[in-house]
Amino acid sequence: MNPGDATPVLAPLSPGPAAAEPLVRVRGLCKYFPIRAKGILGKVVATVRAVDDLHFDLHPGETLGLVGESGSGKTTAARCILRALSPTAGEVLFRTPSGATVDLAALPERALKPLRPHLQMIFQDPYSSLNPRMTVGEIVGEPLVIHRLGTRTEQEARVVDILRKVGLKAEHRTRYPHAFSGGQRQRIGIARALIMRPSFVVADEAVSALDVSVQAQVLNLLKDLQEEFKLTYLFVAHNLDVVRHFCDRVAVLYAGRMVELAPAAEIFSDPKHPYTRALLSAVPWPDPDVRLKFDVPGEIADPSRLPSGCAFHPRCPSCFGPCKTHRPKLQRLVDSSRQVACHLHFPPD
Repeated sequence: MNPGDATPVLAPLSPGPAAAEPLVRVRGLCKYFPIRAKGILGKVVATVRAVDDLHFDLHPGETLGLVGESGSGKTTAARCILRALSPTAGEVLFRTPSGATVDLAALPERALKPLRPHLQMIFQDPYSSLNPRMTVGEIVGEPLVIHRLGTRTEQEARVVDILRKVGLKAEHRTRYPHAFSGGQRQRIGIARALIMRPSFVVADEAVSALDVSVQAQVLNLLKDLQEEFKLTYLFVAHNLDVVRHFCDRVAVLYAGRMVELAPAAEIFSDPKHPYTRALLSAVPWPDPDVRLKFDVPGEIADPSRLPSGCAFHPRCPSCFGPCKTHRPKLQRLVDSSRQVACHLHFPPD
């Protein structure tokens, strides 16, 4: 499709109950960044594989957690799904409110604009994500202005309504962001994301910059809003204790690749991938006698020079022959909804 094309061609979803159909289907998602040599020609000398062949479904009303070390590709994957970044390859199939599905990865910017109200993001930093020169009312109501929805009076009424729903007051709309605490600023960011009544929201480390007591308040707010507005969340986080209580399923990423995908209860009670076990061993417990057991050596793999075979094999305590030569595929365990990419469970032929 060329940038000049006016509207995307929407293909109908396959038959079946609407509630059973995924809202988002990610297929083979990749994002590569070229590394260029200095000079006029700028020859590509290496490629950073920030996201490498992701596959997963996200169902209406579900919260899927994306976890992994810093540099694992969580935020890059989320931004590609929302098309804040253009993917290098793959499909992001989104089911619109009309019941049709469209590949977000293939659409030009002009065709994406009508879909933007349904796809929103809550950013990590409540301080830098809000324009200090705009009032709260202007920040929250800006999407309505951009999409030309309603009269000025109707827009203001909608801003007041959403501010109250996130725990703020109507009079707050005339103030500037510097007058609010971190937790209040994040509530403003949530109000801005929900003013358009989206169906899919990406929360990118939405509580990591907040105090622990405020984190609980914001998480409870997000849960309440999810139920009220029928929201579907992609929750990017590194705090596994938060993920344990907030997410329905968890996807574990390592060096841009998914190594495990399972219901949250199963991930935390019985992790199958050695990397997942290592991550969980580093979760702090409120007991001074419990010592952390994150004993995996080395640093996360360099995405511009990934090891052959399994990217985790140089650090894996369970590594054996095929791990060094054959890249494991994400496969479903027998009689389970869990998927794992590990030769311990699926030895190569």
